[in-house]
Amino acid sequence: MEMIHSFVSAHNVMISAGILILAYIFIAAEKIPKVTIALLGAGITILLGLVSQVKMSGEMINPHYFINFVDFNVVFLLVSMMIIVNISTRSGVFTYIANELLKHTKGHPIKVLVALGVFTAVTSAFLDNVTTVILVLPITFEIARKLDIDPLPFLLTEIFASNIGGTATLIGDPPNIIIGSAAGFTFMDFIWNLTDIVAIILIVLLILLSIKFRKDLHADEEKMREVANIDNSQTITDKNLMIRSMLVLGLVILGFVTHDITHIETCIAAMLGASVLLLFEKPSDILRDVEWNTIFFFIGLFIIIGGVEASGGIKLMAEWILKVTQGSQHAAAMLILWASGIISGIIDNIPYTATMAPMIAEIQKVMGSQYAFPLWWCLSLGACLGGNLTIIGAAANVIVSENSAKEGHPISFMRFLRYGIVVVGISLLICTAYMNIKYLHS
Repeated sequence: MEMIHSFVSAHNVMISAGILILAYIFIAAEKIPKVTIALLGAGITILLGLVSQVKMSGEMINPHYFINFVDFNVVFLLVSMMIIVNISTRSGVFTYIANELLKHTKGHPIKVLVALGVFTAVTSAFLDNVTTVILVLPITFEIARKLDIDPLPFLLTEIFASNIGGTATLIGDPPNIIIGSAAGFTFMDFIWNLTDIVAIILIVLLILLSIKFRKDLHADEEKMREVANIDNSQTITDKNLMIRSMLVLGLVILGFVTHDITHIETCIAAMLGASVLLLFEKPSDILRDVEWNTIFFFIGLFIIIGGVEASGGIKLMAEWILKVTQGSQHAAAMLILWASGIISGIIDNIPYTATMAPMIAEIQKVMGSQYAFPLWWCLSLGACLGGNLTIIGAAANVIVSENSAKEGHPISFMRFLRYGIVVVGISLLICTAYMNIKYLHS
C-alpha cells in the first residue's frame, strides 16, 4: 500500500486529472447514472490519498481533508430551494399564473409562444429549470391539443427560454450557484450584471422563433376561443398553502436581495424559509421529492475536483490560461466565454463549471479581483447559455425531450442541434458585444 501511495504522491496531478477526465467521459456517455460516477470517483480520490480521510493532522486541521472541498453553501441552497418549490407547487399557484398569461393571449398561437417563453424564462430565474419545465409541459400539451397544432415550436421555445432565464440570477441555474459561492457574489450581483443581457437575448430569441415558426402556428378561431376561455377557477387546490408558500418564497428572495445589508448568506435565508414551510408539512413526504441524485452528484464532484485542486492541477490550468492569453484580460474573457458555451453544450454544465470556478479563483489570486471580475460573468453566460446547444446540454432539455416523445412528438438530436447552433451562436455573439462594451472596453 505504501508503494501505491508513493506512486500516487509522485504523479498526483496526472492521476487526479485522469479521474476527472474519466468521470467526464462516463457522464457524457450516459450509460451509468452520473451520481454513481461522481460518488465512485470521489471514493477513489479519497482512497488513493489525493485528498485526506482525516480531519486533524497532528494538532492542526488538515487543509486537504475531503470535507473541506465540498461546498456546503451550494448543497444547502439547492436542497432548501427544492423544498420550497416542491411545497409551493402543491398549491397549484404556478399553473394558475401560466393559465392567466395564456388567457391574455386570446389563444393566438404566436402570442401563446411568446407568453410561454416569457413565463418559462421569468420562472426559471427564481426556480430551477427542471421544475419550471415540469410545471409548463402539461399546459403546453393541453394548449397544442386544443389548438390542434404541433407542440414542438412551443417546446423548443420553452427549452431555450428556461436556459436563458436561468442565467439571470444566483438561484436560476446550478452553475450560477457554484460561481456565486466561489466568487463570493450576492444575489444582487447577478441581477446587476446579468439581467439586462439576459433580457436582450430573450427578446431577440422570441422574435427569431416567432418568425421561424410563424408558418407552423395557425389555428382556427373556434379553437383559439377555447384556449382564451380556460377555466382557471379550480387551479388553486389549497389557498392557505398558496398564501403561506408565496409569502415565504417572497421573504427568501428578499433575503437574497438584502444580503449586502443583513450579511445573511443565501443558503441560510433559503434554509430558514424551507424550515418554516416544513413546519406545516409532513417532512418525509416533501424530502422524498428532493432530487437527492443531484445533491450527491454535486458532493461527489466537489471531492473529485478537490483532488485536482489539492494536487496543484487547478493552479497549472490557471497558469496555462494566462500563458496562452499572454495575460490579456480580453483574450482570457473571450476564451472562457466561447469555450464554456461550446463545451457546456456537449457535456453537463455542472461538472464543467465546478472545474472552472476554482481555476478562475486561482487566476484571481495571481491577477487580482478586478482582472477576474469579467471572467466570472463570461463563465456564467457561457456555461448557462451553452446548455441550449444540444438536447443533452441541460437537464431541462432532457426532461422536455422525454415527455415530448411520450406524447408522440419526438425531438431528434439533429433536429434540436439545427436550432441549438443558431440560438447559442447568436447568444454568444450578443454576449461578446455586451462584455466588450460593459467590461473590456479599456
